[in-house]
Amino acid sequence: MTTDEANRRWTRSMPDAYERHLVPVFFRPFAVDLATRAAALRPRTVLELAAGTGALTSALLSAVPTASVVATDLNESMVTAGSAREPRAQWRQADAQELPFEDGGFDLVLSQFGVMFFPDRAAAYAEARRVMAPQGSFLFNSWGPVASHGFAAAFQAALEQSMPGSAPPFLRNVPHGYTDPASVAADLAAAGLTLSATEEVTLNGTAESAASVANGLLTGTPVSAALQGREDAQALQAAVIQGMTERLGTGPVTAPMTATVYLARRAA
Repeated sequence: MTTDEANRRWTRSMPDAYERHLVPVFFRPFAVDLATRAAALRPRTVLELAAGTGALTSALLSAVPTASVVATDLNESMVTAGSAREPRAQWRQADAQELPFEDGGFDLVLSQFGVMFFPDRAAAYAEARRVMAPQGSFLFNSWGPVASHGFAAAFQAALEQSMPGSAPPFLRNVPHGYTDPASVAADLAAAGLTLSATEEVTLNGTAESAASVANGLLTGTPVSAALQGREDAQALQAAVIQGMTERLGTGPVTAPMTATVYLARRAA
């Protein structure tokens, strides 16, 4: 498996840590924001890409309870976890670059912090366009640079301090590696979509502790692969937790997180 493939795929052990430590802090605040924006579009049929364990799925179904929602993810482990947590949606395992749906079947295609993981974004966007109804919309968000995310910045700094010269660049290169609206607009245009609106949004996340977030990132994301099999894995984990706590403080911690929201439609 290539590094790119490893960065896209979550193992069976990751969803529980992801849901426990990361979803309440990182994803639920933005899920409410994105669901509110989606509700304003009044969709009847929604396709969610890279749904993870269903943070946005649940927020969307609360905001638009009459909508029919199909939630998809590349990773079977995420689909299994998500379908158990949010059974109101129909869950399918699917690659965003090869969607198993007919043309024009959805009023809204939606994704929260998923597009960064698509190796060929233009291909994935073309698939989103294909399955969109003629007057449909594509609504999604992506993280800003690592420095604009208080938790990610503290974690990456602690990781690099603990693993000098060998710290995995996953956070910097993947979740926080697709930050230029001009690049996003170009990728959308290549797929026959027009970027109609962008907005930078900064929200606060609150965690029970810096250690909780560190554990989530170390065990609930592909960062975990860098520690597997190392004799000093426990010592490294303890060092990262200590470094992150030194940066954010003890007890419950709050930090700002910045993302950009994009709305695209079919090109004229």
